[in-house]
Amino acid sequence: MIDIKVEKKLHGANGDMNLAVDISIEEGEFVALTGESGSGKTTMLRVLSGLEEAEGEIKVGGKTWQNSKQAISVQKREIGFVFQDYALFTNMSVEENLLYVNRDKKLAKHLFELTELEELKNRLPNTLSGGQKQRVSLCRALMNRPKLLLMDEPLSALDLNMRNRLQSEILTLHKEFGTTTIMVSHDPSEIYRLANRVLVMNHGEIIDDGTPKSVLLETSGSQKFSFEGELLDIVKVDVIYVAIVAIGQQLVEVVVSKEEVKNLTINKKVRISTKAFTPSIVQAN
Repeated sequence: MIDIKVEKKLHGANGDMNLAVDISIEEGEFVALTGESGSGKTTMLRVLSGLEEAEGEIKVGGKTWQNSKQAISVQKREIGFVFQDYALFTNMSVEENLLYVNRDKKLAKHLFELTELEELKNRLPNTLSGGQKQRVSLCRALMNRPKLLLMDEPLSALDLNMRNRLQSEILTLHKEFGTTTIMVSHDPSEIYRLANRVLVMNHGEIIDDGTPKSVLLETSGSQKFSFEGELLDIVKVDVIYVAIVAIGQQLVEVVVSKEEVKNLTINKKVRISTKAFTPSIVQAN
């Protein structure tokens, strides 16, 4: 069991707020941490890892990582951290990056086989693609068989095909090593595919906690679906209006009425939903 009860005052782009989290996570869970930018997700990971200070208590597997009297160092926290920017040693080969963490060549070889990196082990990071670098970063994070694997939007910079491939590899490694994983993500499909639990943060607090299905598929009334996106443009075609909305990596066209257009603003978030397969579009809060 991982017990987290921490508080920290934050000064963000949206003003001052208080990070206040009180949750318990079962060992072996894959938890997705999501929410709007600036809500405290990355800070939460950094507090867990010991990279940032906070008041409160953190216990992992019965061992106290932090309380009011002391906080153990980053090196003693038995964590693996996968950053968005890879954070590899550019002057070391792929294999040397892994062995720098732990001299276990057998484990490194096993990780290479699982992620198909064996043929690249003697290459330097700057000769690799983004997807290959992220696989190296993931393998390196697992070299100490951490109790807790933290990932901060690890796949956001990759194309759709590579993201799908690495999602499969992340899930394989998570199951094989039995590591408790907390991943920050804004991608609903990624969260649904990987996580068994979703925590939604807003202004420093957990405002929703449940399964991917219960959290991501929340709808109101008799709606069949509901998605949020960014309104890019409204184009008049003959006598109708067409709203162009970015949802994830896709652009969607939605026919809107003249009355709906009056309540919409370009570059603002909108929610697209349907009742009885008739889509409607409204400004998102």
